[in-house]
Amino acid sequence: MLRPLLKVLPVLFLVACQEWAQAESVGDSSDHRAHAVAALERTNLLAYRNSKGVVAPVKSKSDWNKRRADILRAMQEVMGPLPGKEKSCALNVKVEEEVDCGSYVRQLISYASEPNSRVPAYLCIPKEALKGKKKFPAVLCLHPTEMQLGHKVVVGFGKEHRAYAAELAERGFVTLSPAYPLMANSQPDLKSLGYQSGTMKAIWDNKRGMDLLDSLPYVRKGRYGAIGHSLGGHNSIYTAVFDERIKVIVSSSGFDSYQDYMNGNIKGWTSERYMPKLLDYKLNAIPFDFYELIGALAPRVCFINAPLGDSNFKWQSVDRIVNEAGQIYKIYGVPQNLLVRHPNCAHDFPDVERFESYHVLESALR
Repeated sequence: MLRPLLKVLPVLFLVACQEWAQAESVGDSSDHRAHAVAALERTNLLAYRNSKGVVAPVKSKSDWNKRRADILRAMQEVMGPLPGKEKSCALNVKVEEEVDCGSYVRQLISYASEPNSRVPAYLCIPKEALKGKKKFPAVLCLHPTEMQLGHKVVVGFGKEHRAYAAELAERGFVTLSPAYPLMANSQPDLKSLGYQSGTMKAIWDNKRGMDLLDSLPYVRKGRYGAIGHSLGGHNSIYTAVFDERIKVIVSSSGFDSYQDYMNGNIKGWTSERYMPKLLDYKLNAIPFDFYELIGALAPRVCFINAPLGDSNFKWQSVDRIVNEAGQIYKIYGVPQNLLVRHPNCAHDFPDVERFESYHVLESALR
């Protein structure tokens, strides 16, 4: 009597699990959708929920795109909704200062990213581009955490190894370097503007920055790079997930898994300028992670600098993320588009890796 029962029990358990999963998919409430996303393993990208709400293996681009859509929903659950046309307005670009930097011109500008909010930025323009004979590639240059200098650091003020906006302009790129909200001279009132996180405000400001690039007569429209160190590293990733105009992403010392960050102490991610709603979740219940975000960049080129001595982000965690995200790049047939480097240094973007990333930008955009 006992043996036949033992054979049947596993099947009954599987059926019960499938019925539970289908029940979870019934209805239109966002609670059901959020719960369904959370039930997927963050570290396993080769699974998605099909139209019946059942977990199934990712075998195709179509399967992955269903998982990717869930990732975007989960990001907005934490970051707040991505703004739409209701926040679009005339850019009303103002040039406040112009400096001759030899091979390029550096302009200090501001632009209206939405009603009642202007973004300070640096625009670096190769002098050849101003002649109007051809169009030049452009890169969004996102700055690291700099409470005093803000976006000034990427055009040559402050620490060494951070002036990638200036260095890329010298190499013939148009570069746009917007200020991150709630740092230096960018102090928007996030609540009055309707934002739940500084992260989403930054994403929107960056998207509007690309609208600005689209409007420039000397820029190759609709095909940009994004580069950043530390804060700029994950800001580049977040923005690229939401905007397909970014075709190549360079992230230096920008991330590890939320579960690995500071051994599980994620308070550094939860200030007003980042994502306060992360505090609403237990560590193992955060509805998205960098495994999914890097996977969501596929098939675009992604160059990652992850120093061995980085005290902010663990390189071993980065490798686990890259190995899993590589499965999605293989589905697209471009595993070579996901690159990671491990310089023997601290939280930095040294010359060798930085210059290699410039070559990656050149290859992808030219």
